[in-house]
Amino acid sequence: MSDSSPGRLFIGGEWTEPAAGHYEVIDPATEEVVGLAPEASRAQVYEAAAAARDAFGPWSRTRPEERAAILDRAADIVQRDFPAHAEVARAESGATASTARSMQVGVGIARFRRYARGALEPVEEAVAPQINEAGPMGRAGIFGALAVRRPVGVITCITSYNNPWANPAGKIAPALAMGNTVVVKPAPQDPLSVYRMAAALAEAGVPPGVVNVVTGSGAEVGEAAVDSADVDMVSFTGSTAVGQRIAEVCGRGMKRQLMELGGKGAALVLDDADLDSAVAGIGTTFSFYSGQICTAPTRVLVHRSRQDELIAALTAYANRLTVGDPRDRATVVGPVISAAHRDRVEAYVELGRKEGARVVTGGVRPGHLDRGFYAAPTLLADCTPDMRVVREEIFGPVVVVVPFDDEEEGVALANDSDYGLIDYVWSGDVARAFRIARRLRAGGVGVNTVGRNMEAPFGGFKKSGVGRDVGSYALHAYSETQAIVWPG
Repeated sequence: MSDSSPGRLFIGGEWTEPAAGHYEVIDPATEEVVGLAPEASRAQVYEAAAAARDAFGPWSRTRPEERAAILDRAADIVQRDFPAHAEVARAESGATASTARSMQVGVGIARFRRYARGALEPVEEAVAPQINEAGPMGRAGIFGALAVRRPVGVITCITSYNNPWANPAGKIAPALAMGNTVVVKPAPQDPLSVYRMAAALAEAGVPPGVVNVVTGSGAEVGEAAVDSADVDMVSFTGSTAVGQRIAEVCGRGMKRQLMELGGKGAALVLDDADLDSAVAGIGTTFSFYSGQICTAPTRVLVHRSRQDELIAALTAYANRLTVGDPRDRATVVGPVISAAHRDRVEAYVELGRKEGARVVTGGVRPGHLDRGFYAAPTLLADCTPDMRVVREEIFGPVVVVVPFDDEEEGVALANDSDYGLIDYVWSGDVARAFRIARRLRAGGVGVNTVGRNMEAPFGGFKKSGVGRDVGSYALHAYSETQAIVWPG
């Protein structure tokens, strides 16, 4: 298929011809061209940031009800064209058709609806009055105070390739709800959906300059979107290595940051765990978006008494999964995003073999597919905590298994990681699971589930990120707190 989007940048409310031409967006399942994405110059990125700066003052002063109405209208417009959006998302990301519909476009719509409501949430919180004695700061008196959340300003949103609707919407919608303006730089692999999102927002009545979208196949566009003097904050989802480079630039300019980075989620399977539940949860690593999800329980820590049983069950689960064309309703595991990423996943599996891990299932490129970037669901056993396949994020359908002998060792192994995004605990004793959850150094812990509460704060400890978003926490992330004090 080919995309019908204009192949132009969106700057200051205008569809703008890219200074550096176009590049091809490739369908990971067929290796065919989905469409052409615009290649911005550094000057055009700065132009987009300047447009956002000019729009910030008027937009930040709009009534919350007006911002809410625009976000609601945008959701209606996206819903109107749902089938076309889902097909483009599937084609450019490689997601299965059901994932593109429900978890990509569907979640994108839901996030615009959520932050339409969010625009109306109170931004003022009373602070308890304080009695001050007379002194150098003035006369004695009772001083009242308000804590007020104000928009940050111009926010660069750099989004990940694993969800071209939910991830950008999760940044753009709360940022706009709080009165910020944005420069959006999508992942180069699947940017076409974000231009469709921008078109919906423009049709919904977003004023010129409030939303800008720039793209490029290399690093220059993202670098310009971060270092622009007009940018006050960077919201980034992606790898820890890139996040660290962005943070260095933000540090020099004292720019605010929201970083959702890598993960190597520990799934702690205790001796009293319900293995059916654990296998179903861990199995999402093999299946959901081919393991390209930072929250996946990729590092399985299992009590030694249950290890063989768990490995057998995970092997059976992986072997039941249909790997193939994501357009086929029977497909559970589609391709990874690119040939380079498939090669990276395969290189990690080979590294695991060299380190002494045993490939229980998978580890060989699916032979029944003559094109597309497919990686087989792979289970590695006989792993030790020092192996790179245990310590590093693979971001593919690969699960590693490490045994432990007692609860203390299990907790220590879970915390022995540079990452700390989401960990998981499976136990038949919920009180025990909660007690362990409190000891895990992770931004989130799933107890007997990989499900999410979409109002709960989301973010990581350690190298998994900085800050929290989702629900009302996203409104806080895209705002600054101002104190107003007065004498009573």
